[in-house]
Amino acid sequence: MPGRGTGRVCWRRARAGEAIRVGSGRGWSVWRASGESRRTPASLRSLLTLHLPPAMATARPERSAPAHSDHPPTHKSNLEEYEREGDVRLPFLLSYREVKLLGIAGVGFFLDAYDLFIINPVATMLQYRLYGGAELPPGLEGFIKAGANIGSVIGQFAFGYSADYFGRKAVYGKELMLIIFATIGTICDPTGGISPSGALIWLGVWRIILGIGIGGDYPMSASVATDRANLRRRGTLLAYIFANQGWGSFVGSLATIIVLLCYKSTIEGDGKTSKVDGVWRILVGISLIPAFGTLYQRLTLPESTRFNEARKGNAPIADEESIEELKKKANADPGVTEKVTPVNSDGTHTPQSDHGSGVTEESAARLQDASQLAAAKKDHFKEFFHYFSEWRHLKILLGTCSCWFLLDIAFYGINLNQNVVLQQIGFDGKDGSPWNKLFKIGVGNLIITALGFVPGYYATILTIEKLGRKWIQIQGFLFAALFLGILAGKFDTLGTAPFIVCFAFLQFFFNFGANTTTYCYPAEVFPTRFRASAHGMSAACGKAGAIISALAFNSLSKKVGTPAVLWIFFGCCIAGAAMTLLLPEVRDRDPDVVYAEEQRQYELERAHGRH
Repeated sequence: MPGRGTGRVCWRRARAGEAIRVGSGRGWSVWRASGESRRTPASLRSLLTLHLPPAMATARPERSAPAHSDHPPTHKSNLEEYEREGDVRLPFLLSYREVKLLGIAGVGFFLDAYDLFIINPVATMLQYRLYGGAELPPGLEGFIKAGANIGSVIGQFAFGYSADYFGRKAVYGKELMLIIFATIGTICDPTGGISPSGALIWLGVWRIILGIGIGGDYPMSASVATDRANLRRRGTLLAYIFANQGWGSFVGSLATIIVLLCYKSTIEGDGKTSKVDGVWRILVGISLIPAFGTLYQRLTLPESTRFNEARKGNAPIADEESIEELKKKANADPGVTEKVTPVNSDGTHTPQSDHGSGVTEESAARLQDASQLAAAKKDHFKEFFHYFSEWRHLKILLGTCSCWFLLDIAFYGINLNQNVVLQQIGFDGKDGSPWNKLFKIGVGNLIITALGFVPGYYATILTIEKLGRKWIQIQGFLFAALFLGILAGKFDTLGTAPFIVCFAFLQFFFNFGANTTTYCYPAEVFPTRFRASAHGMSAACGKAGAIISALAFNSLSKKVGTPAVLWIFFGCCIAGAAMTLLLPEVRDRDPDVVYAEEQRQYELERAHGRH
């Protein structure tokens, strides 16, 4: 198509001394690689590699340059028109490209919730398969429930740092391969060939490996989505991705009911209780379908423009105009790569050379890029610690880590031990045949998920760009504390209906609150160069809180009582609201622009000190 091409073509023309024209918020500027220009930005390459949709990537000749002029042909891209287009669409109405990205990144959180929360009915089924209906040993039950969270801590640290160091493209998809591998290992648990304790240990070990993959998906999907998101819809896109947790829990509960109905005649009619062994394996295996469905897309997803430029952007930002260009870039859509054919002043198109000097120059450009990336990798570890050695950055990291830690103590304390809740609403499965008990537990889990989980996520999606992350997180913590206080104070006297209402509101404000925003905050508040590492550290702190809840809830509730444990969760929510005050509001805030301005200020102060 006429007028389409990549910024690389323009870069080669600029290096050859030709003038090129790029749009800016203050008009069109003409630059030469030799430095002869009306305005010279700090990072020419950063501006030339903007990736715009086809309609906006059209190159047009400068009107003032006649055909016989000595000036070379110039080019521009209509970035401002595209930005105005982005203002029209409501934040929660996604484009086709955003829906596709949602499908690729969101499946990880679907699997996260499905695999983490399916362990509750699976543990109940293993009681009948391994112990004849008796309870599982408390230590081993805690191990299989906490196993995925233990692995998540490892995966979040490892994949988070790897994504910043090696690049998103080099790492993305590997975590999904690990999830697939661990799921197959879990299904192959030889329950009939080894002792009951050995079967539970087998399951726990594979769930740790599963958790490494699930944990790795947190920083990977958050970074991949944020790198490609328009600033005005960034929070909405992240909330959409995280909302797949709600659907994962809902589908897990629904699948439990459907598979149990299929096995009803065998388990209840024929009395073959051991057939629950097939039920839990099918339930675990269902998660392989979406995993295999998106594996190819993840492995072939290209590196984003924003991340490539962040890795090469070691040069300090020297002028305000370049920062303005960076702000423009944040509001554009960097996720679509197009090719631009150079346009001469007479309107003809210059074909791209496939041989000769063009190839030589392109090879030289690639070598230069490779050397820049090698230098960026070498300095990454040092720059990471230098960035967080400043209190203004460290306090934000402390805020994201502590808020996620405090949230997950309460959130996973409730959701990994739903047997207490099911007992209160009459769906604990204590009466009836083994099949009836399992079925009632499945129905109870479905009720809990449908009442609060899914609605809370979508309330966040609809309001996050209006209310802001900080407001949603603080009110979510406070309302969750309110309903935890009601449940703790009236635990033994609340009727079934009031208990269900309180618990539904508790789940709603977990998800229309800190459960969603603690995921969004690290992805939005830190610069691209350190985003995945910081997100992985924050998520790992959250999973540490989940591990504490999974291992300590049962034993602690038996010692001090469930109401006392709920009061502990109440305190965690109050503390979480207080720690949120350390965080800035990130709505319409581009961390790369903030980082560039900090670098520029630092350079100005250093230059002033030399004089």
